[in-house]
Amino acid sequence: MSVPQHPDAIPPERDRTVETDGGRLHVHEWGDPNAPPIVLCHGMFDHGRGFDLLAPLLAEHFLVLSIDARGHGDSSWADSYLWPNDVYDIICVLADLGRPAHLVGHSKGGGQATDAAVTAPELVRQLVNIDGFGPPGDEGFRPMADAPESLAGRFGMFLDRRRSAHARSAWRPYASLEELASRRATQNPNLDPNWVRYFAHCGASEDEDGWRWKADPQIVAGGFGPFRPDWIGPGWQTLQAPMLAVIGSIPDEWGPLPEDLLAERLQHVPQLERATVEGAGHFVHMEKPRETADLLLSFLERGA
Repeated sequence: MSVPQHPDAIPPERDRTVETDGGRLHVHEWGDPNAPPIVLCHGMFDHGRGFDLLAPLLAEHFLVLSIDARGHGDSSWADSYLWPNDVYDIICVLADLGRPAHLVGHSKGGGQATDAAVTAPELVRQLVNIDGFGPPGDEGFRPMADAPESLAGRFGMFLDRRRSAHARSAWRPYASLEELASRRATQNPNLDPNWVRYFAHCGASEDEDGWRWKADPQIVAGGFGPFRPDWIGPGWQTLQAPMLAVIGSIPDEWGPLPEDLLAERLQHVPQLERATVEGAGHFVHMEKPRETADLLLSFLERGA
């Protein structure tokens, strides 16, 4: 079959591998290797090629690196997908550069990029968090009627899900790439169908019995582990890098948070700028890449 194309998507110019504790991270690159670096971190069930619209626009001024998080894309699968593992992986990529970088994250990647900047401030110059400010409550964005009230009960549910997911070695196959992409499109109805097909092709592989996502099925176990949402904001009080907090103007299934809750969490960020991309939902960088790039470049070039 022909490889799907998108008129505004540009594949990476180079790729590199970064070894981390428990795995191997695949990292995509665009731009001049000698330019100031930006590291991009994707969201849950996405992959580094999800920045193929945004990265080339940033690469006109920066070296851009996009990580396939552990268990996603072309990075290796791992035994553990706890939140601190992903944060440590981001720090490993930053350290591998040998110089401080700007850090950009979307959704889950935005929250983890923020925690990486808190943990390794010497490696991060400026931070952009794109709608990665945590779920509104314990249940996340989708209600969990069976979720126990106690934290101990949630730990039990987490372990039970890990056990059941461990027995699953692969996703069910889809008969065609179009069928797989169509399934993703139902979850992200604001995205251009041509982009979804391109995105799906980059994040899936064809086997003898059909198309499967490359992501490790064990991620569905809820790899973050139990947590309390009131832990999120206070952990940002020691953030040294300036943060640009970005949301879209259109509420959808994945965000943004209610304004009062978002403001409550962001009040803990010492150096904060906020911006809203008009006409975009949660997937701001995919829905409005040019507007997102202009916003990011204006912020980042002030600290370049």
